[in-house]
Amino acid sequence: MPLALLALAIGAFGIGTTEFAVMGLLPDMAAGFGVSIPLAGYATTLYALGVVIGTPLMTALGTRFTRKQMLMLLMGLFIVGNLLTALAPNFGIMLAGRIVAAFTHGAFFGIGALVAADLVAPQKRATALSLMFSGLTVANVVGVPAGTMLSQHFDWRTTFYAITALGVIGLLGIVKLIPAQRAKAASPMGSELAVFRNPQVGLAMLMTILGFGGVFAAVTYLASMMTEVTGFAPSSVIWLTAIFGLGMVGGNLVSGRFTDRAMMPMLFVSLTGLALSLAAFTFTAHDKTAATVTIALIGIFGFATVPPLQKRVMDQAASAPTLASAGNIAAFNFGNALAAWLGGIVISAGLGYTAPNWVGALMTVAALGVAIFASVLERRQTSRGQVVAAGGPSVVADGSVVADEPIPAAHG
Repeated sequence: MPLALLALAIGAFGIGTTEFAVMGLLPDMAAGFGVSIPLAGYATTLYALGVVIGTPLMTALGTRFTRKQMLMLLMGLFIVGNLLTALAPNFGIMLAGRIVAAFTHGAFFGIGALVAADLVAPQKRATALSLMFSGLTVANVVGVPAGTMLSQHFDWRTTFYAITALGVIGLLGIVKLIPAQRAKAASPMGSELAVFRNPQVGLAMLMTILGFGGVFAAVTYLASMMTEVTGFAPSSVIWLTAIFGLGMVGGNLVSGRFTDRAMMPMLFVSLTGLALSLAAFTFTAHDKTAATVTIALIGIFGFATVPPLQKRVMDQAASAPTLASAGNIAAFNFGNALAAWLGGIVISAGLGYTAPNWVGALMTVAALGVAIFASVLERRQTSRGQVVAAGGPSVVADGSVVADEPIPAAHG
Protein backbone atom coordinates (compact mmCIF):
# COMPACT_ATOMS: atom_id res chain seq x y z
CA MET A 1 0.00 0.00 0.00
CA PRO A 2 1.24 3.56 -0.76
CA LEU A 3 3.04 5.45 2.01
CA ALA A 4 0.63 8.36 1.44
CA LEU A 5 -2.03 6.32 3.24
CA LEU A 6 0.08 6.77 6.38
CA ALA A 7 -0.41 10.53 6.18
CA LEU A 8 -4.17 10.08 6.02
CA ALA A 9 -4.06 7.62 8.92
CA ILE A 10 -2.07 10.12 11.02
CA GLY A 11 -4.69 12.80 10.44
CA ALA A 12 -7.43 10.28 11.19
CA PHE A 13 -5.64 9.36 14.43
CA GLY A 14 -5.73 12.96 15.66
CA ILE A 15 -9.37 13.45 14.68
CA GLY A 16 -10.35 10.10 16.19
CA THR A 17 -8.66 10.98 19.46
CA THR A 18 -10.52 14.27 19.83
CA GLU A 19 -13.83 12.69 18.84
CA PHE A 20 -13.70 9.70 21.19
CA ALA A 21 -11.58 11.08 24.06
CA VAL A 22 -14.62 12.61 25.73
CA MET A 23 -15.98 9.16 26.64
CA GLY A 24 -13.08 8.79 29.11
CA LEU A 25 -12.99 12.45 30.18
CA LEU A 26 -16.70 13.12 30.73
CA PRO A 27 -16.76 12.82 34.56
CA ASP A 28 -13.68 15.06 34.91
CA MET A 29 -15.05 17.64 32.46
CA ALA A 30 -18.42 17.68 34.24
CA ALA A 31 -16.72 18.18 37.62
CA GLY A 32 -14.38 20.83 36.23
CA PHE A 33 -17.22 22.99 34.94
CA GLY A 34 -19.71 22.09 37.67
CA VAL A 35 -22.32 20.58 35.33
CA SER A 36 -24.22 17.27 35.27
CA ILE A 37 -23.07 14.22 33.31
CA PRO A 38 -25.93 14.49 30.73
CA LEU A 39 -25.13 18.18 30.20
CA ALA A 40 -21.42 17.42 29.85
CA GLY A 41 -22.48 14.91 27.20
CA TYR A 42 -23.11 17.91 24.94
CA ALA A 43 -19.36 17.89 24.36
CA THR A 44 -20.10 14.82 22.24
CA THR A 45 -23.48 15.90 20.88
CA LEU A 46 -22.37 19.35 19.70
CA TYR A 47 -19.16 17.95 18.23
CA ALA A 48 -21.24 15.58 16.14
CA LEU A 49 -23.62 18.37 15.10
CA GLY A 50 -20.61 20.49 14.19
CA VAL A 51 -19.57 17.73 11.81
CA VAL A 52 -23.03 17.72 10.25
CA ILE A 53 -23.07 21.49 9.73
CA GLY A 54 -19.43 21.89 8.82
CA THR A 55 -19.21 19.08 6.28
CA PRO A 56 -21.20 20.68 3.42
CA LEU A 57 -19.67 24.09 4.13
CA MET A 58 -16.09 22.87 4.12
CA THR A 59 -16.70 20.56 1.16
CA ALA A 60 -18.12 23.46 -0.88
CA LEU A 61 -15.02 25.48 0.03
CA GLY A 62 -12.94 22.53 -1.12
CA THR A 63 -14.08 22.96 -4.71
CA ARG A 64 -11.73 25.96 -4.88
CA PHE A 65 -8.66 23.99 -3.83
CA THR A 66 -6.90 20.76 -4.69
CA ARG A 67 -7.59 17.90 -2.33
CA LYS A 68 -4.15 18.13 -0.76
CA GLN A 69 -4.51 21.87 -0.13
CA MET A 70 -7.92 21.28 1.44
CA LEU A 71 -6.58 18.56 3.73
CA MET A 72 -3.86 20.96 4.91
CA LEU A 73 -6.43 23.69 5.59
CA LEU A 74 -8.64 21.29 7.53
CA MET A 75 -5.82 20.14 9.79
CA GLY A 76 -4.94 23.77 10.51
CA LEU A 77 -8.51 24.43 11.64
CA PHE A 78 -8.41 21.23 13.71
CA ILE A 79 -5.39 22.60 15.59
CA VAL A 80 -7.19 25.89 16.33
CA GLY A 81 -10.35 24.16 17.60
CA ASN A 82 -8.57 21.84 20.01
CA LEU A 83 -6.36 24.61 21.36
CA LEU A 84 -9.49 26.68 22.04
CA THR A 85 -11.03 23.71 23.87
CA ALA A 86 -7.93 23.32 26.04
CA LEU A 87 -7.84 27.03 26.94
CA ALA A 88 -11.61 27.45 27.48
CA PRO A 89 -12.40 29.51 30.62
CA ASN A 90 -16.01 28.26 30.79
CA PHE A 91 -18.31 25.49 29.55
CA GLY A 92 -19.67 27.53 26.62
CA ILE A 93 -16.23 28.34 25.20
CA MET A 94 -15.23 24.68 25.55
CA LEU A 95 -18.26 23.67 23.48
CA ALA A 96 -17.37 26.34 20.89
CA GLY A 97 -13.88 24.85 20.58
CA ARG A 98 -15.41 21.42 20.07
CA ILE A 99 -17.58 22.76 17.26
CA VAL A 100 -14.62 24.44 15.53
CA ALA A 101 -12.65 21.19 15.62
CA ALA A 102 -15.71 19.30 14.40
CA PHE A 103 -15.96 21.46 11.27
CA THR A 104 -12.86 19.70 9.95
CA HIS A 105 -14.02 16.14 10.61
CA GLY A 106 -16.45 15.30 7.81
CA ALA A 107 -14.57 17.02 5.01
CA PHE A 108 -11.27 15.47 6.09
CA PHE A 109 -12.59 11.92 6.04
CA GLY A 110 -14.70 12.53 2.95
CA ILE A 111 -11.87 14.03 0.90
CA GLY A 112 -9.33 11.69 2.47
CA ALA A 113 -11.43 8.68 1.47
CA LEU A 114 -11.36 9.83 -2.15
CA VAL A 115 -7.59 10.36 -2.06
CA ALA A 116 -7.12 6.92 -0.47
CA ALA A 117 -9.30 5.23 -3.10
CA ASP A 118 -7.44 7.02 -5.88
CA LEU A 119 -4.09 5.72 -4.63
CA VAL A 120 -4.89 2.04 -5.29
CA ALA A 121 -6.46 -0.27 -7.86
CA PRO A 122 -10.30 -0.37 -7.90
CA GLN A 123 -10.47 -3.86 -6.39
CA LYS A 124 -8.44 -2.68 -3.37
CA ARG A 125 -10.39 0.47 -2.54
CA ALA A 126 -12.26 -0.88 0.50
CA THR A 127 -8.94 -2.09 1.91
CA ALA A 128 -7.41 1.35 1.34
CA LEU A 129 -10.39 2.96 3.08
CA SER A 130 -10.03 0.62 6.06
CA LEU A 131 -6.32 1.50 6.30
CA MET A 132 -7.09 5.21 6.35
CA PHE A 133 -9.83 4.67 8.96
CA SER A 134 -7.37 2.54 10.95
CA GLY A 135 -6.01 5.84 12.28
CA LEU A 136 -9.46 6.46 13.74
CA THR A 137 -9.57 3.01 15.32
CA VAL A 138 -5.99 3.07 16.61
CA ALA A 139 -6.89 6.35 18.31
CA ASN A 140 -9.17 4.32 20.54
CA VAL A 141 -6.38 1.88 21.43
CA VAL A 142 -3.69 4.48 22.07
CA GLY A 143 -5.05 8.03 21.90
CA VAL A 144 -8.20 7.72 24.02
CA PRO A 145 -6.65 5.66 26.87
CA ALA A 146 -3.63 7.97 26.87
CA GLY A 147 -5.97 10.97 26.99
CA THR A 148 -7.86 9.44 29.92
CA MET A 149 -4.59 8.79 31.73
CA LEU A 150 -3.42 12.37 31.18
CA SER A 151 -6.72 13.64 32.54
CA GLN A 152 -6.49 11.48 35.66
CA HIS A 153 -2.85 12.38 36.36
CA PHE A 154 -3.07 16.07 35.41
CA ASP A 155 -6.42 17.37 34.13
CA TRP A 156 -8.65 17.07 31.06
CA ARG A 157 -7.13 20.22 29.53
CA THR A 158 -3.76 18.46 29.23
CA THR A 159 -5.45 15.89 27.02
CA PHE A 160 -6.58 18.56 24.57
CA TYR A 161 -3.13 20.16 24.53
CA ALA A 162 -1.78 16.75 23.51
CA ILE A 163 -4.47 16.45 20.82
CA THR A 164 -3.42 19.86 19.49
CA ALA A 165 0.12 18.50 19.14
CA LEU A 166 -1.27 15.50 17.24
CA GLY A 167 -2.87 17.94 14.83
CA VAL A 168 0.50 19.54 14.13
CA ILE A 169 2.00 16.11 13.40
CA GLY A 170 -0.93 15.30 11.12
CA LEU A 171 -0.46 18.53 9.19
CA LEU A 172 3.23 17.81 8.66
CA GLY A 173 2.37 14.30 7.47
CA ILE A 174 -0.02 15.62 4.84
CA VAL A 175 2.51 18.18 3.63
CA LYS A 176 5.29 15.61 3.31
CA LEU A 177 3.53 12.43 2.21
CA ILE A 178 0.46 13.22 0.11
CA PRO A 179 1.61 13.52 -3.53
CA ALA A 180 0.37 16.67 -5.21
CA GLN A 181 -0.43 14.86 -8.44
CA ARG A 182 -2.94 12.73 -6.53
CA ALA A 183 -4.68 15.74 -4.98
CA LYS A 184 -7.32 16.40 -7.61
CA ALA A 185 -9.98 19.05 -7.22
CA ALA A 186 -13.59 18.12 -6.57
CA SER A 187 -16.28 17.95 -9.24
CA PRO A 188 -18.45 21.05 -9.87
CA MET A 189 -20.96 21.56 -7.05
CA GLY A 190 -23.94 21.10 -9.38
CA SER A 191 -22.76 17.60 -10.26
CA GLU A 192 -22.05 16.86 -6.60
CA LEU A 193 -25.58 17.84 -5.57
CA ALA A 194 -27.18 15.90 -8.43
CA VAL A 195 -26.14 12.52 -7.02
CA PHE A 196 -28.47 13.02 -4.06
CA ARG A 197 -31.39 12.48 -6.44
CA ASN A 198 -30.45 8.80 -6.45
CA PRO A 199 -32.62 7.28 -3.68
CA GLN A 200 -29.91 4.70 -2.96
CA VAL A 201 -27.57 7.48 -1.81
CA GLY A 202 -30.15 8.68 0.71
CA LEU A 203 -30.86 5.14 1.90
CA ALA A 204 -27.13 4.48 2.35
CA MET A 205 -26.79 7.62 4.50
CA LEU A 206 -29.82 6.63 6.56
CA MET A 207 -28.15 3.27 7.24
CA THR A 208 -25.09 5.19 8.44
CA ILE A 209 -27.09 7.48 10.75
CA LEU A 210 -28.96 4.64 12.41
CA GLY A 211 -26.29 1.94 12.28
CA PHE A 212 -23.06 3.45 13.53
CA GLY A 213 -24.97 6.02 15.57
CA GLY A 214 -26.10 3.20 17.82
CA VAL A 215 -22.53 2.76 19.03
CA PHE A 216 -22.47 6.24 20.55
CA ALA A 217 -25.60 5.70 22.59
CA ALA A 218 -23.51 3.34 24.70
CA VAL A 219 -19.94 4.64 24.53
CA THR A 220 -20.73 8.30 25.26
CA TYR A 221 -21.67 7.27 28.81
CA LEU A 222 -19.22 4.36 29.06
CA ALA A 223 -17.14 5.81 31.91
CA SER A 224 -20.17 6.52 34.07
CA MET A 225 -21.75 3.14 33.26
CA MET A 226 -18.62 1.19 34.15
CA THR A 227 -17.97 3.03 37.42
CA GLU A 228 -21.57 3.44 38.63
CA VAL A 229 -23.12 0.16 37.42
CA THR A 230 -20.34 -2.37 36.86
CA GLY A 231 -18.25 -1.29 39.84
CA PHE A 232 -14.94 -0.61 38.09
CA ALA A 233 -12.55 1.90 39.61
CA PRO A 234 -12.17 5.15 37.61
CA SER A 235 -8.61 4.12 36.70
CA SER A 236 -10.03 1.04 34.90
CA VAL A 237 -11.66 3.27 32.29
CA ILE A 238 -8.21 3.62 30.68
CA TRP A 239 -7.89 -0.04 29.76
CA LEU A 240 -11.61 -0.46 29.08
CA THR A 241 -11.42 2.20 26.37
CA ALA A 242 -8.34 0.41 25.02
CA ILE A 243 -10.35 -2.84 24.82
CA PHE A 244 -13.02 -0.98 22.86
CA GLY A 245 -10.34 0.45 20.59
CA LEU A 246 -8.75 -2.94 19.93
CA GLY A 247 -12.15 -4.24 18.92
CA MET A 248 -12.54 -1.30 16.54
CA VAL A 249 -9.16 -1.96 14.91
CA GLY A 250 -9.91 -5.63 14.35
CA GLY A 251 -13.44 -5.08 13.10
CA ASN A 252 -12.38 -2.32 10.72
CA LEU A 253 -9.47 -4.21 9.13
CA VAL A 254 -11.33 -7.51 8.72
CA SER A 255 -14.38 -5.73 7.36
CA GLY A 256 -12.27 -3.87 4.80
CA ARG A 257 -11.08 -7.14 3.26
CA PHE A 258 -14.51 -8.79 3.23
CA THR A 259 -16.22 -5.64 1.94
CA ASP A 260 -14.08 -5.81 -1.20
CA ARG A 261 -15.53 -9.30 -1.80
CA ALA A 262 -19.15 -9.00 -0.61
CA MET A 263 -20.20 -5.55 0.57
CA MET A 264 -23.88 -6.04 1.47
CA PRO A 265 -23.43 -9.42 3.23
CA MET A 266 -20.68 -7.80 5.32
CA LEU A 267 -23.04 -4.97 6.19
CA PHE A 268 -25.83 -7.35 7.20
CA VAL A 269 -23.50 -9.37 9.45
CA SER A 270 -21.96 -6.33 11.13
CA LEU A 271 -25.30 -4.61 11.83
CA THR A 272 -26.81 -7.80 13.23
CA GLY A 273 -23.81 -8.39 15.50
CA LEU A 274 -23.85 -4.77 16.67
CA ALA A 275 -27.57 -4.82 17.53
CA LEU A 276 -27.19 -8.02 19.54
CA SER A 277 -24.09 -6.71 21.37
CA LEU A 278 -25.76 -3.44 22.34
CA ALA A 279 -28.89 -5.22 23.59
CA ALA A 280 -26.77 -7.65 25.60
CA PHE A 281 -24.78 -4.79 27.18
CA THR A 282 -27.83 -3.80 29.23
CA PHE A 283 -27.43 -7.08 31.12
CA THR A 284 -23.69 -7.73 30.90
CA ALA A 285 -22.92 -4.27 32.31
CA HIS A 286 -23.62 -5.73 35.76
CA ASP A 287 -20.69 -8.16 35.56
CA LYS A 288 -17.08 -7.05 35.07
CA THR A 289 -15.96 -9.93 32.84
CA ALA A 290 -19.10 -9.97 30.72
CA ALA A 291 -19.02 -6.17 30.37
CA THR A 292 -15.41 -6.26 29.16
CA VAL A 293 -16.21 -8.87 26.51
CA THR A 294 -19.27 -6.91 25.36
CA ILE A 295 -17.28 -3.68 25.06
CA ALA A 296 -14.87 -5.48 22.71
CA LEU A 297 -17.78 -6.85 20.64
CA ILE A 298 -19.34 -3.41 20.30
CA GLY A 299 -15.99 -2.13 19.03
CA ILE A 300 -15.62 -5.04 16.59
CA PHE A 301 -19.11 -4.94 15.09
CA GLY A 302 -19.42 -1.15 15.34
CA PHE A 303 -16.41 -0.44 13.17
CA ALA A 304 -17.05 -3.43 10.93
CA THR A 305 -19.94 -1.33 9.60
CA VAL A 306 -17.69 1.56 8.51
CA PRO A 307 -16.03 0.24 5.29
CA PRO A 308 -19.28 -1.11 3.76
CA LEU A 309 -21.28 1.98 4.75
CA GLN A 310 -18.68 4.36 3.28
CA LYS A 311 -18.10 2.27 0.16
CA ARG A 312 -21.83 1.94 -0.43
CA VAL A 313 -22.22 5.71 -0.64
CA MET A 314 -19.13 6.15 -2.81
CA ASP A 315 -20.33 3.46 -5.23
CA GLN A 316 -23.82 4.91 -5.51
CA ALA A 317 -22.42 8.44 -6.06
CA ALA A 318 -19.58 7.37 -8.38
CA SER A 319 -20.19 10.12 -10.95
CA ALA A 320 -19.49 12.95 -8.44
CA PRO A 321 -18.46 11.49 -5.10
CA THR A 322 -16.85 14.33 -3.12
CA LEU A 323 -19.91 15.79 -1.38
CA ALA A 324 -21.58 12.40 -0.96
CA SER A 325 -18.43 10.90 0.56
CA ALA A 326 -18.05 13.79 2.99
CA GLY A 327 -21.81 13.86 3.57
CA ASN A 328 -21.73 10.27 4.73
CA ILE A 329 -19.12 11.20 7.33
CA ALA A 330 -21.59 13.87 8.46
CA ALA A 331 -24.24 11.14 8.58
CA PHE A 332 -22.02 9.09 10.90
CA ASN A 333 -21.81 12.05 13.23
CA PHE A 334 -25.46 13.03 12.99
CA GLY A 335 -26.19 9.51 14.19
CA ASN A 336 -23.63 9.98 16.97
CA ALA A 337 -25.28 13.23 18.07
CA LEU A 338 -28.76 11.73 17.93
CA ALA A 339 -27.70 8.67 19.92
CA ALA A 340 -25.79 10.66 22.56
CA TRP A 341 -28.75 13.04 22.94
CA LEU A 342 -31.27 10.19 23.25
CA GLY A 343 -28.94 8.43 25.69
CA GLY A 344 -28.84 11.57 27.84
CA ILE A 345 -32.65 11.77 27.78
CA VAL A 346 -33.19 8.23 29.06
CA ILE A 347 -30.57 8.76 31.79
CA SER A 348 -32.20 12.06 32.85
CA ALA A 349 -35.57 10.26 32.89
CA GLY A 350 -34.23 8.04 35.66
CA LEU A 351 -33.89 4.85 33.59
CA GLY A 352 -30.26 4.37 34.61
CA TYR A 353 -26.88 4.38 32.91
CA THR A 354 -27.60 1.12 31.02
CA ALA A 355 -30.72 2.50 29.29
CA PRO A 356 -28.76 4.08 26.39
CA ASN A 357 -27.78 0.57 25.30
CA TRP A 358 -31.39 -0.11 24.31
CA VAL A 359 -31.45 3.15 22.38
CA GLY A 360 -28.40 2.00 20.41
CA ALA A 361 -29.80 -1.49 19.81
CA LEU A 362 -33.09 -0.15 18.44
CA MET A 363 -31.28 2.31 16.15
CA THR A 364 -29.11 -0.49 14.77
CA VAL A 365 -32.10 -2.78 14.14
CA ALA A 366 -33.71 0.08 12.21
CA ALA A 367 -30.51 0.42 10.15
CA LEU A 368 -30.62 -3.28 9.33
CA GLY A 369 -34.18 -2.86 8.10
CA VAL A 370 -33.13 0.02 5.84
CA ALA A 371 -30.24 -2.06 4.46
CA ILE A 372 -32.55 -4.95 3.61
CA PHE A 373 -35.02 -2.56 1.93
CA ALA A 374 -32.24 -0.92 -0.12
CA SER A 375 -30.92 -4.30 -1.22
CA VAL A 376 -34.39 -5.49 -2.32
CA LEU A 377 -34.99 -2.22 -4.17
CA GLU A 378 -31.66 -2.51 -5.95
CA ARG A 379 -32.42 -6.06 -7.08
CA ARG A 380 -35.78 -4.96 -8.46
CA GLN A 381 -34.12 -2.12 -10.36
CA THR A 382 -31.57 -4.54 -11.76
CA SER A 383 -34.26 -6.95 -12.94
CA ARG A 384 -35.98 -4.08 -14.77
CA GLY A 385 -32.79 -3.16 -16.57
CA GLN A 386 -32.37 0.18 -14.80
CA VAL A 387 -29.06 -0.75 -13.20
CA VAL A 388 -26.09 -2.53 -14.76
CA ALA A 389 -23.97 -4.28 -12.16
CA ALA A 390 -20.63 -3.53 -13.78
CA GLY A 391 -19.56 -0.03 -12.84
CA GLY A 392 -22.57 0.65 -10.60
CA PRO A 393 -25.27 3.31 -10.99
CA SER A 394 -24.67 6.98 -11.60
CA VAL A 395 -27.03 9.93 -11.44
CA VAL A 396 -27.04 12.53 -14.19
CA ALA A 397 -28.19 16.12 -13.88
CA ASP A 398 -31.88 15.33 -14.40
CA GLY A 399 -31.77 12.79 -11.57
CA SER A 400 -32.23 9.66 -13.69
CA VAL A 401 -30.24 6.51 -12.97
CA VAL A 402 -27.93 5.43 -15.75
CA ALA A 403 -25.34 2.70 -16.09
CA ASP A 404 -21.64 3.47 -15.94
CA GLU A 405 -19.30 1.86 -18.42
CA PRO A 406 -17.25 -0.97 -16.93
CA ILE A 407 -13.94 0.31 -15.56
CA PRO A 408 -10.88 -1.83 -16.31
CA ALA A 409 -9.03 -2.92 -13.20
CA ALA A 410 -5.72 -1.18 -12.60
CA HIS A 411 -2.57 -3.28 -12.31
CA GLY A 412 0.83 -2.85 -10.76
